[in-house]
Amino acid sequence: MGPGRRRGARKILRFTMKLIKGLRTVIYHVPDLAQAKAWYNRVLEREPYFDQPFYVGYEVGGFELGLQPDGKSGPGGTVVYWGVADAAAAVTKLQALGATVCDPLQDVGDGIRVATVTDPFGNIFGVIENPHFSIAKVE
Repeated sequence: MGPGRRRGARKILRFTMKLIKGLRTVIYHVPDLAQAKAWYNRVLEREPYFDQPFYVGYEVGGFELGLQPDGKSGPGGTVVYWGVADAAAAVTKLQALGATVCDPLQDVGDGIRVATVTDPFGNIFGVIENPHFSIAKVE
């Protein structure tokens, strides 16, 4: 293996070891899940792939658009979730950097774990560990 290939391998290794992997999920909080689901079915021209009373999820271009009832809707009612390899480790590191836990780490099924923290500026910052995310599906 030539020197160029080793440098490339180190660059890939550095990339995969970063805490934040990239955008994965945007969740809209809605007051009425059934109405929101009907509207988003029309907007996205598809049915959700995950449909439960506590969460409705759509795959959109390799990313996820989620609907969650009982949250704050309107401005400030959206949470962006950033992909991480280990959600527990990410929350611990974010806390060490000054964030406070908003929604503690929870397993939402199928090996997917999520949490939100509040950054030092008052913004909600979500992390998601999703073993099903596929970069190959990104459009």
